[in-house]
Amino acid sequence: MNAPRTRAISATERTGVLAPANLERFHAQWIAPADDVRDVVDTYWAVRWHLDAGERIEQRIIDHPSLTLSIEHGDVDAPFVVTSARSHAWTRTIAGHGDVFAIRLRPAGLAVLSDLDPSSPGPEQELTPALDTRAHALLARIAAAPDPARRAERADALVRAQLAERPLRASQRIANAALDALTAQPHVQRVPDVAAAVGTSERTLQRALRTHVGRGPGEIARRIRLQEVVRRLSAGEEDIPRIAVDLGYVDQAHLTNDFRRVAGVTPGAYVDGLVQMQAALRGRP
Repeated sequence: MNAPRTRAISATERTGVLAPANLERFHAQWIAPADDVRDVVDTYWAVRWHLDAGERIEQRIIDHPSLTLSIEHGDVDAPFVVTSARSHAWTRTIAGHGDVFAIRLRPAGLAVLSDLDPSSPGPEQELTPALDTRAHALLARIAAAPDPARRAERADALVRAQLAERPLRASQRIANAALDALTAQPHVQRVPDVAAAVGTSERTLQRALRTHVGRGPGEIARRIRLQEVVRRLSAGEEDIPRIAVDLGYVDQAHLTNDFRRVAGVTPGAYVDGLVQMQAALRGRP
């Protein structure tokens, strides 16, 4: 029996969502892509919300090091959006009602589905025909499907067709393999070791990631590592020195400085904020 394609996004997994208890309020879901488009699509995800009048949620996120194409409806800024990873945690203000269907791309994906350079989009930018005709047309066709499950099915078919038109090059496959290696081991890794694991030179690895992700391996590894710190802290782990050791930091101070630089707070302050938030949620009617 095939595994279900759709499942709820758990607050205990590595998403980079700060205060992930909010995920339940957004009806957040992962939708698995078809096997034959996984070189292009990392995952589809969908969220839907309907907040009370006057209610606002300031949701903060440490991005996954990837680019995302999204279809948005309701109280949103634009119908189609392209998003790249930010250098620091960012905040999205959620109010009213709306829904989002998103395609999180693999490193190889942008060159298949778009004519954009990975370094050209801003952190979040409306995707218009003037910006990128190819990707805009793709999202418009997917948006015509009535719900997330059928949007994923239509996306699979359209991505499959574009992959046949633009098959992957060697550098795209190297970039995919490098991100897989970094994601599987979210601790401090030396770039030469990552290159060796992928079976390429350090220079080729650097060039492949810069070309297809717009970032180098060190920056990508740091983002994945901080997402893992968020996951462990959010799951109730409070032994910050142990987390630092497990993830290969020199000491707790290095973890604290790294986390504060991106998240804007220390790990201890983040944990305190989670406790306060959970108490507030328990007090909701």
